[in-house]
Amino acid sequence: MSRLLGSLLVEVTTDYALDLRRAPAIAAACHDVFGTAAAPAVISLRELLGVLSAHRWRQRGIEIPALNGRIHPHYGVFAPTRTDYIDLVARRTLRPVSTAFDIGTGTGVLAALLLHRGVPAVVATDVGWRAVECARDNLERLGLSDRAAVEHRDLFPPGRADLIVCNPPWVPASPTSTLEAGVFDRGSGMLTRFVRQLPGHLTHNGEAWLVISDLPERLGLRDDQMLPRLIESAGLTVRDRSEGPSATNRRTGSQDRCRRTGAGNGSTS
Repeated sequence: MSRLLGSLLVEVTTDYALDLRRAPAIAAACHDVFGTAAAPAVISLRELLGVLSAHRWRQRGIEIPALNGRIHPHYGVFAPTRTDYIDLVARRTLRPVSTAFDIGTGTGVLAALLLHRGVPAVVATDVGWRAVECARDNLERLGLSDRAAVEHRDLFPPGRADLIVCNPPWVPASPTSTLEAGVFDRGSGMLTRFVRQLPGHLTHNGEAWLVISDLPERLGLRDDQMLPRLIESAGLTVRDRSEGPSATNRRTGSQDRCRRTGAGNGSTS
């Protein structure tokens, strides 16, 4: 069905109108994603449905109880419609820190949560421009932008932080769209680079929270020893772990906390 929807093309005018009976209004949603149209164009039905759905989410927002607020996802940015991983971060004991990094911030939901919990300053990064703009928008809406910086970067900003949080894409497969990049991590590439570079960005006695699903291991998509070996090879050890069942009881989220105890040495928990 997805392939069929992608093969069907819909013609739109320069003002994003559909010359079809009882066609929905699509102009506002298309302007959000594509900007001003220079000429009539065709859009696949699959993409158009995604644009309309994303526009509704952006307008309404998603209620995040741990934030006492709403997150407004933009098109092409992974939406926090599930809150199990957010709740893990919300429940975690937060020791005093001065600076935190949120790597692969997406909508900015975890950066917002850290600020909401009292972290004085957060630097959030993402490799996608849509995500950077989305995170900036959400932090501004929540009144948290004065303590946050959102940067367009592949992984880490310069410097070190007392706390580094990352919720990487959790399926080790190739994405076929911008939106899927929030779920699929080709060959676990982002996860591997994050862990390997992590010690160089933690302060002495700093720690990292890696928020990741173990479903790939359960399904045999990833060797269950891959992540432990990766952490050990980076000079880190697992200090402790928090686990939480998903709302559907079909996926378990887990959070490993990594602590850097000294140059070239560290622990992960």
